[in-house]
Amino acid sequence: MRGDSRLHREDPDYPQLLDRIKDPPPCLHVRGQTTREDQLSVAVVGSRTPTPYGRHMARLISGELAASGVTIVSGLARGIDTEAHTAALDRGGRTIAVIGCGLDIDYPRGSKELRKRIIASGAILSEFAPGTPPLPRNFPSRNRVISGLSLAVVVVQARGRSGSLITARWALDQGREVMAVPGRADDPLSAGPVALLRDGAAPVCGGEDILRLLELDHLLGPHLTCRDKNPERDPLARALKPGPRLPEELAAATGMPLSQVLAQLTKLELDGLVRRDPGGMFSLK
Repeated sequence: MRGDSRLHREDPDYPQLLDRIKDPPPCLHVRGQTTREDQLSVAVVGSRTPTPYGRHMARLISGELAASGVTIVSGLARGIDTEAHTAALDRGGRTIAVIGCGLDIDYPRGSKELRKRIIASGAILSEFAPGTPPLPRNFPSRNRVISGLSLAVVVVQARGRSGSLITARWALDQGREVMAVPGRADDPLSAGPVALLRDGAAPVCGGEDILRLLELDHLLGPHLTCRDKNPERDPLARALKPGPRLPEELAAATGMPLSQVLAQLTKLELDGLVRRDPGGMFSLK
């Protein structure tokens, strides 16, 4: 879809990953274009005041993922968010910005040109009606949408108490993968990633790490070994044989994390091998 619009949950274009969380927004305000391929999304978030290292890692990860066909989701804030959106666009990829105010509000100030680029090659989304100011209470809610749209959340530099860690907590509640970029042990901006790593987040140093963790190796390109695409040898496809099943049932049947199940179902659906049935169930075509 193009231009400003509203998406309700019953609309077939409502983001399917977001629809699976416990409290999806009943309505999304959209400026730009959403596509079916946006189901294959990863969120890249972090500090508003990153170091040059943090900026470099955000650009590296977002650029590599975007070049592989993954949509980059972030929050349009200064710092890591801006680097993530910009890198995705510079590599010819797609990006989605989720904001904590109305689409008509100039926030953050100075983001006009980036907004234009995102609208031309992605979308800006908000659950808040036009005219809603960027109140502090809006941002935790906005963070749950960032994670809800994504198969995984990658944190690049964050202090011990930050909005990025709120996004990571939402991701865990939603059954999504949480990943963190290691940094210098004596850097205050490493406190957030270190806390996540201690709690079991996966360390990542590039886009390839993320694709492998989500078992999306086939997106890495012809120079690397791809997974076997024969559905008969795919454990997820075998688990779907008895009939329509929920992703949570498939995770239990295969022993795979829910985040990986969602990633694989998304790719199988885009490849035309599975279909999404009423009630959020999946079955083989």
